[in-house]
Amino acid sequence: MWSAPYDLSIDAARADALFASALQSSDEPSAVQVRQAIAAASSELGYMGCAGRVAQEYGEHPETAVTRMRWARLTAAGTPGGSPSEAGCASRPVRPAVLCPAPRAARDLAGRPQTGLMLQAC
Repeated sequence: MWSAPYDLSIDAARADALFASALQSSDEPSAVQVRQAIAAASSELGYMGCAGRVAQEYGEHPETAVTRMRWARLTAAGTPGGSPSEAGCASRPVRPAVLCPAPRAARDLAGRPQTGLMLQAC
């Protein structure tokens, strides 16, 4: 059995770390609290450990994991700091997920799926 491709970008890793943290959306956390939660979860679990926690939650509680991941991705993307690719991201609008229906696996020139780990954007 082969495993599904997984996005290993720094943005996805930060969202996974926030998802795996104890921080709750109902806390209405500040940018400082979000950065601290990401740093704490990353150092405690490591990036692959955070991804494992995400997978576990999707397996055990898929109905709540979807909402939490949506919050984690939007919050991590809207919080500057932690990666050079996010310079000034607090001032730019976050693109809604509805613009991209689903990630696609990368394909070669003949249209066959690639076996790499990264997902191709829409």
